[in-house]
Amino acid sequence: MKFTALAVGAIAAQGVSAHYWFDTNILNGAAQTPYKYVRESSRQTKYNPIKFSSNPASDIRDGSTIDGPDARCNQGAFASAGRTDVLTVSAGDEIRLRLAAGSDFQHPGPGLVYLSRAPGDNVKAYDGSGDWFKIYEDAVCNQGADFTNSAWCGYGQNTLAAKVPKDTPNGEYLARFEHIGVHRSHVNQPEHYISCMQIKVVNGGSGSPGPTVKFPGAYKSSDPYANFSIYNGFKPFTIPGPAVWSGGGGSGGNGGNGGGNSGGGSTPQPEPSNPGTACAPMWAQCGGSGYSGPTCCSAGSCKASNQWYSQCV
Repeated sequence: MKFTALAVGAIAAQGVSAHYWFDTNILNGAAQTPYKYVRESSRQTKYNPIKFSSNPASDIRDGSTIDGPDARCNQGAFASAGRTDVLTVSAGDEIRLRLAAGSDFQHPGPGLVYLSRAPGDNVKAYDGSGDWFKIYEDAVCNQGADFTNSAWCGYGQNTLAAKVPKDTPNGEYLARFEHIGVHRSHVNQPEHYISCMQIKVVNGGSGSPGPTVKFPGAYKSSDPYANFSIYNGFKPFTIPGPAVWSGGGGSGGNGGNGGGNSGGGSTPQPEPSNPGTACAPMWAQCGGSGYSGPTCCSAGSCKASNQWYSQCV
């Protein structure tokens, strides 16, 4: 793959700052062409995070703020909508994005995935200003690990994935993938890393997705996540945004996609697996000192993060 001088500079800067961005869809384990289904931001420094407008002016990168329209799919992403392909997925299938430039999540914080149906089922003409519902979230997977890094479910990973709920109505959607770095939330400066992919849902159902939010508006600088400290050990973390919609008539709830909520977030913890009778689901704990649950994985493989925690990835 050829890189322009600008891209090389961006990757180099990313390595210093630990910033990142999504550019690639993973389909059945295979990486697709970057930006084939992912809207490309117009930002020259795509790895820059999006912050609240209340932050110091010198800290607002490229003019993007999380309480402005760039909160939908990142700055200038709508301009690439027409040249971005639409991925057809069946309801119940997984959608997954990978970070660009060989990077991984090097900031502590939650991962979230939202869907928003395009008016007239024409996602290439949709700017994301409508209603969004959440289909996945994760946060803290190991309360006993280092809260500045490995305690978080996504730390060190390079993809974010969610299953499209089986009751999702057929149509074209924007899928919004987001990782939030909360390493500076103690000074009210969470960092949002956002990209959108374009999908068409088939073989769906008649569910009523909800609760819904709009971007901007879903997050406020006064929210608990935006004022959270990763220091001085474990404490409950509240994941921002609405409850996860897993299907059905629109009531929130855990669809079994996430777990990882450390308590106080919008999605309740899934019920623990019965040891010896079932394998752990994707992203769940599968090993570690003192752990007594299943050590096999129903999907993926069991990977050790440290002596206390292993996870199905």
